[in-house]
Amino acid sequence: MKKIFTSVFVFFVAAILSACVQQFGSMGFIGSPVLSEPEEHRHVYEAKEKIVLTAIAAVLEEKKIGKNVSIDFANGRVNSDYVVSDNWRTKTTAHVRQLNWKESEVRLTVVTELQTKDGWQLRRLLKKEQYDSFFYTIELKIYDEMARVQ
Repeated sequence: MKKIFTSVFVFFVAAILSACVQQFGSMGFIGSPVLSEPEEHRHVYEAKEKIVLTAIAAVLEEKKIGKNVSIDFANGRVNSDYVVSDNWRTKTTAHVRQLNWKESEVRLTVVTELQTKDGWQLRRLLKKEQYDSFFYTIELKIYDEMARVQ
């Protein structure tokens, strides 16, 4: 009887573990799912495109979110090179578009990748709250840039 109970118990534990591996196997670890393409978040600011681009670049450099931050004023883009830390690397891209005489829209993409034995896999680390915090920091820097221009 004890042998049967042990066998059934081992079977159920193995079934539960295999179900967990199947459920979370594509995630690497809980909370960081594998993505097929990077997420893009948007925010609108009451400022000219040039000021927004300059503010985004300043935030990326101050917070060390990207290396070799470059601004392309002609195409309304801010790009950074990858920042590598252990098995992770992060790169930030922002597209800015002037909506009207006083508003600009920012499309922000933070690419985070995990190095695996198969190569780099795109992962999600930032949630909406972190993007909102990022946009708030950019807004504060926009006010600094606007004060500097005037």
